[in-house]
Amino acid sequence: MSGSPAKTPVAELQTQVLLRPATFLFALLALVVQLVPAWRAGLLYDRPALAAGELWRLWTGHLVHFGWPHFLVDAGLLLIVGWFAESRHPAFTRLGLWLMPAFVSGCLYAFEPAMLRYGGLSALNLGLLVYVAAQGWRRDWTDWFWPAVLLAYVAELFFEHYRGGTGGGTIRFDDPGIRVATGAHLASAAYALLALGASRLRPRRTL
Repeated sequence: MSGSPAKTPVAELQTQVLLRPATFLFALLALVVQLVPAWRAGLLYDRPALAAGELWRLWTGHLVHFGWPHFLVDAGLLLIVGWFAESRHPAFTRLGLWLMPAFVSGCLYAFEPAMLRYGGLSALNLGLLVYVAAQGWRRDWTDWFWPAVLLAYVAELFFEHYRGGTGGGTIRFDDPGIRVATGAHLASAAYALLALGASRLRPRRTL
């Protein structure tokens, strides 16, 4: 008897991408933006530009990063958290990666008037992480893995904020005027909790 032939690494990667298209697409888009620095000014969340009607920045700003260390941390975490999130909660992840950027940016525009510029995937990562952790904890209150990961991530953000928000832990920015955007992370967490609440309100199918 012979089993099915083993997949090649390329075939396995193709399978993973097809199973998690949104996660890999967003990581790829962020990579493309990072490889073309000239695009940054036109895609970044920029409050004056938004006021002038450049609304695409509500979404594209999250694909912009302030240096390669910033990109590697954010994109790497997206691939890890997104891999789990899109596997276990595909509808939330795929819809969230398209809606959450505008939600977060809209909150920044409404409630953070002093924040003129913003970029990065970190808020989206936190939103995915909050949802995965909450759903996992909801299924099994003794499962502390995802809440522990969430706590570690939040601790890193607090560490960055304590240092003045200029980077210094795992996050480093190439622009000294950029600070860690606590409001963006709070907005993404709120989005995840709202989505969690909405999922619990949906009627369950009965046979």
